[in-house]
Amino acid sequence: MSAQVLRRRRVVRPRTAAVVLSGAVVTAVLGVLALGLGDYPLSPSQVVSVLAGLSDGFERIVVIEWRLPRALAAVVFGAALAVAGGVFQTLTRNPLASPDIVGLANGSFTGMLVALLVLGGGWPLLMSGSLVGGLAAAVVIYVLAYRGGIKGFRFIVVGIGVSAMLSSFNTWMLLRADVETALFASAWGAGTLNTVTAETAYPAAGAALALLAVLPFAAPALRQMDLGDDMARATGVRVDRARAAAIAVAVALVSTVTAVAGPIAFVALAAPQIARRLARAPGIPLAASGTVGAGLLLASDLIAQHVIPLTVPVGAVTVVFGGAYLVWLLVHEARRRP
Repeated sequence: MSAQVLRRRRVVRPRTAAVVLSGAVVTAVLGVLALGLGDYPLSPSQVVSVLAGLSDGFERIVVIEWRLPRALAAVVFGAALAVAGGVFQTLTRNPLASPDIVGLANGSFTGMLVALLVLGGGWPLLMSGSLVGGLAAAVVIYVLAYRGGIKGFRFIVVGIGVSAMLSSFNTWMLLRADVETALFASAWGAGTLNTVTAETAYPAAGAALALLAVLPFAAPALRQMDLGDDMARATGVRVDRARAAAIAVAVALVSTVTAVAGPIAFVALAAPQIARRLARAPGIPLAASGTVGAGLLLASDLIAQHVIPLTVPVGAVTVVFGGAYLVWLLVHEARRRP
């Protein structure tokens, strides 16, 4: 069998499929809890009845109009961030490569701030600014890190430097803004779902799902590039074109989330590696990463809303979990080295 045929084969590992199924079930259970918890509590059976169209009245208003947009946003945004992180970790072959570490989330936030503070636009302009900012940051990092190819370590180091500069620029813009706008943007900058409404959640979720639907077509090339650029070229992959397309989709995913919820940290870093370890896969399984990311962000939002005495941005919870995971990962990788 030729390498070209092998590259195009779809092989589903049973353990990976089990992780995807388990993640979907856990996310569904957490979703029912998210739709039932609040000042007007509902039992799981009541929530299921509303979702099945068997219940109407005030319960339907609570579930469908008040709580569903936020829960749906948490699920789709978590999957989008996790898959974007999986793409970058695959391309760089480094577990520390994620949009929030290498500066893409800060670039999207910079674009959003420019659209908000300078152009004073509504949500469509904010989303456009976030997309342009993320793509611009990706182009800058790619150009600065490119030396006859992309090496994972150099890409991450350059990204961290660009991220630091963008973070300083974002702080400068916030300091020059009026107090009310600065407070709003600062809360957004922590990563929050508190401001999510149906008007913002559904279009952003639709855009993210459309982008996620594109990635399976790039999965074979990503699997080959995970083995190295030379191996990928030997099997017929146009490496530069495939890498640019995958980066563009990943940046668009991050920018879509950032435009609505701000730069939510560490989901893109932790979820792909958790999925890889659960599936015991040689590479990063994108589908499993998506389900893990969806459950992770939804669980973090439940903690932010209902466990912590004061309602905090979901980004504050993901930072705690992600920071603990990052420390563990660094210690684990250090112990593996002789």
